[in-house]
Amino acid sequence: MDVERSSLCNCVVNFLLEENYLLSAFELLHELLDDGRDAHAIRLKEFFSDPRQFPPDQISRLNNTLRVADPQSLLEEKEILVEKLAISEYELRLAQEDISRLKEELEKKAESTDVQLNGSNLNVSATGGPTLQQLKRDSPFSDLGPLKDNERKDINCAVKEYLLLAGYRLTTMTFYEEVFSESTLPDLSNDTNDQNKTWHFEKETDLSEVPYPQAITYANLLCVTDQNLDLWQNTQACIPDALRHYYYQYLSSTDEAAEEKFSILRENESLQKENDRLSREKDSLLRKKDLAEGQLMALTRSLETLQKDLKDRETMVQDLKQSLELERKELNNCRAEITSLKMHIEGSRSSKNWGLETIQILSDALPKIVPYVLINHRRRSELLPLIMCAIERHPDSSIRDSLTHTLFNLIKRPDEQQRRIIMDACVTLAKNVGEMRTESELLPQCWEQINHTYEERRLLVAQSCGELAEFVRPEIRDSLILSIVQQLVEDAATVVREAAAHNLALLLPLFPNMDKYYKVEELMFQLVCDPSGVVVETSLKELVPAVINWGNKLDHILRLLLSHILGSAQRCAPLSGVQGSVESHLRVLGERERWNIDVLLRMMAELLPSVHQKAIETCPFPSVTESLGTSEAGGTFFSTSLLELYEGGHVEWPAFDWMHTDCFTDLIQLACLLPQKEDNLRLRITKFLLAVSKLFGDHYLTDIMLPVFLVAVGDNATLKAFPSSIQSRILVLQPKTSVSEKLAIMCVLPLLLAGILGTSSRKDQLAEYLRKLLVQSTVREGWSANRTSEIIDAVRFLCTFDEHHGIIFNILWEMVVSSNINMKMSAANLLKVLVPYIDAKVASTHVLPALVTLGSDQNLSVKYASIDAFGAVAQHFKTDMIVDKIRVQMDAFLEDGSHEATIAVIRALVVAVPHTTDRLRDYILNLMIIIFQLTNTVPPATDVMRRRDRANAFCESIRALDATDLPATSVREFLLPTIHNLLKDSDSLDPAHKEALEIIMKERSGGTFEAISKVMGMSAHLGLPTSVSSFFGEGGLLGKRESGDSLPSESVESPKPDSPAPVEDTRFRLNHHGKLWPRCSEGKARAMKMLQRNNNDIHSLFLYPIIFPLYFQSLNL
Repeated sequence: MDVERSSLCNCVVNFLLEENYLLSAFELLHELLDDGRDAHAIRLKEFFSDPRQFPPDQISRLNNTLRVADPQSLLEEKEILVEKLAISEYELRLAQEDISRLKEELEKKAESTDVQLNGSNLNVSATGGPTLQQLKRDSPFSDLGPLKDNERKDINCAVKEYLLLAGYRLTTMTFYEEVFSESTLPDLSNDTNDQNKTWHFEKETDLSEVPYPQAITYANLLCVTDQNLDLWQNTQACIPDALRHYYYQYLSSTDEAAEEKFSILRENESLQKENDRLSREKDSLLRKKDLAEGQLMALTRSLETLQKDLKDRETMVQDLKQSLELERKELNNCRAEITSLKMHIEGSRSSKNWGLETIQILSDALPKIVPYVLINHRRRSELLPLIMCAIERHPDSSIRDSLTHTLFNLIKRPDEQQRRIIMDACVTLAKNVGEMRTESELLPQCWEQINHTYEERRLLVAQSCGELAEFVRPEIRDSLILSIVQQLVEDAATVVREAAAHNLALLLPLFPNMDKYYKVEELMFQLVCDPSGVVVETSLKELVPAVINWGNKLDHILRLLLSHILGSAQRCAPLSGVQGSVESHLRVLGERERWNIDVLLRMMAELLPSVHQKAIETCPFPSVTESLGTSEAGGTFFSTSLLELYEGGHVEWPAFDWMHTDCFTDLIQLACLLPQKEDNLRLRITKFLLAVSKLFGDHYLTDIMLPVFLVAVGDNATLKAFPSSIQSRILVLQPKTSVSEKLAIMCVLPLLLAGILGTSSRKDQLAEYLRKLLVQSTVREGWSANRTSEIIDAVRFLCTFDEHHGIIFNILWEMVVSSNINMKMSAANLLKVLVPYIDAKVASTHVLPALVTLGSDQNLSVKYASIDAFGAVAQHFKTDMIVDKIRVQMDAFLEDGSHEATIAVIRALVVAVPHTTDRLRDYILNLMIIIFQLTNTVPPATDVMRRRDRANAFCESIRALDATDLPATSVREFLLPTIHNLLKDSDSLDPAHKEALEIIMKERSGGTFEAISKVMGMSAHLGLPTSVSSFFGEGGLLGKRESGDSLPSESVESPKPDSPAPVEDTRFRLNHHGKLWPRCSEGKARAMKMLQRNNNDIHSLFLYPIIFPLYFQSLNL
């Protein structure tokens, strides 16, 4: 134990002196002396007693600064050291084992390198002997060698821990301060042994090339002493390990170790060079070996090829010999046949002359026979074999042309069956006469009749282009025949253009090359956009697939198709000329442009299977293609795994990218050009989107289609399924301004609801999104709260699909029973626009109950909004049950007597006048009379606007009723009195309305307008009421009775305050049938009985002043 303790103490003393930590060494000296360890302090005493290094005055000054040790603390520290004595013994044993192991390793290395060392020693003695001796003399015996940063830190920490464990606390503090205070390195540029050379050391400097003193000193100073000695593993094993490592470094700094080290370095360098040379030789030999093997393989292959060619040549020689023998036999047979043919020709020459004479006779007779064969008996077709025979065999070309003309003109206006017979004959003739005669004799007949007066003959020309093309030369097909078809495409007759489309589809596979592709493509688009639906149908079903199969340029057709679709809409004038408004972005489509966009969208739907198939065939992921197969018809091909591979963006897939980067973006752009009334085109786009989702599958719908349209509508969406290069193209669709946001909601939101979320697999998501738009956003006042009308229109478009009605009405009931006023008004407006898309059953079970609930709301805005919705229901349904419910609800609206409710009821019912039943029209007429009577008091000057509103509403109602077929009784009892009452208040009437009312009065009164006016004027002069409503005016009987004055009085006196005249309730009550019920039914019965008795005479108007006083006498007024 003492040996180990002494060894550790000596290591620490040597380290402090070598590293020039003098204060720490001085503190350690005094603490060793205090501890009674004089043997360990011998070297320190000798060092500090040297007067050359430490003058006596400095020593005395340092002694005065030492503290007086506390005996009690020293006793405690000794007890701690005793406790740790066992650990030190274990560490000593480990150190001894490590020393023995290292000695063995050094001996083994020395033995293995004796031979090399002998050679290197000779070199050293010859060249570097003086240098080595100089190194031995100049280098200090105790130099440490190159230490790394972590090694120096370990040694410093080990020394600190040792001093603490040994109880030398003052020495520890002094050492800690000295370590952190040393931050500079000495300058090594000048050396006493090498004054003329300056060494600049780098991190990778080879020390074997540097003089020994500089190398040793540089290695000692590589470590920076600015270290944190507290950040170290505080374990007992670290202290002896670090000191032991320092001891090994100390041993290696002796002269023998340094000499051995430099010898080993030089030996390693020479061995490394030899190893590099051997490696280069090995690589050279390997290359030569590979070259020789390649030459050997080439020679082997060439030998095999030569042997194979030799065998083939031998086989060819044998075949040629056999074929030569066969040809000799055939030649002999041919000679025999020629001889027999010569004999046959001599015998048949006489009969041929007789056949030619027969053909000439037939050719001369046919033009004379054909005109006399009756067309009605369909006998001319029986002449076809004779005409064909004459054309085929007659030697004179002019006669053949005449007979060919007769063949084409065999029937003046051939029907479909007759054209088929003629065409079959032409095809048979073309087969028999060959290409040259078909081009020179048959095709000119087609060209001559291309402008014939009768469309049946032009139809025959179109039919011949497709069926005769097979029997002409290839260069004629895409020149002459294509020119004929091109001219027929411009024909005025629909059947001819249809035939041209059909026969162009038959002609394309016969074209020899693709030179005329773009001309054919232009003809295809021209026929697809034809104004006739029959031509469009034929072009889509036959011509378009033929062009794609022939040209194999689907990508070009799709690009051109989208360009035509957008161009047709963009060429139209804007809805408004105000720049920056929403209407300036919308287009007013003409009939032609609307038709073109519709048929082009149909064409894109027809091409959708081809797009899908091409995307599958060009899939750049072979693993997915092999696992699923390219014949997948459904959407399972575009699975989640495939879309994840596509998301990486490592390969290009243009056939797949086209759908969501070009097609969807252009369709969204098209939708933003369409006004709200263009529901047919919007429906066509929606059906296309539904077809895409069905064909490409649910994964494509979720990860590709839905994010695109959510971004386009301005909603949040994740684009994780898109490659980074495509995400920027999708984000362009997001609206940036308020105008673009409104356009997106108005035009793109219907497509999102019906075309994306409207699929059968997205019902729950559709309901959630609708609830978010209509309910949650209204409550939170989100972006949809400011776009209520556009959202309502989008939901209206969704109602064109019957399968979504249930979802919509469930959300509507949530809005109806809500406490939010805006939500209730939105529900009423939504119910109004949904009426045209539902049947009577849905109207009775869903719409009317919801409207009745809204109509009974206390808020007037909600109530008035429901009135308009009731008018829409009355406009579209004529069943008695629905009409009765509407009348009852209208009576309830009129009971409060407000001006706004009255005007709203009249205007709501006016909309239904042209479409409703006679019962509702009579109800409206009766209602106007009642309303006029109840409101016909002369209003103050401040109510002029109300008078005008009422007059305008009544005028609109009367003009709408006048356009219908009203019964004579309704005209006489309701229409004419109402018109007359309106004409009385001329100040509130618009001049145009006044003129229209006078015309209606004159026409409906049957020429008695002047007499009626005269009677009305006389009655007014006498102070009597001129009509039913006169009793409710200020000058009428009821008005005077209510004011407390007698009828003949000319002045009106106000009642005295102390005795006011009692005024009874004379207001009319409306029953559920809309009739007037006075307070006393007896007077009414008497008055109405007299009116009914005289209702067939127009002069019964004279009885009004007599009848109605009786009526009002019953009121006891």
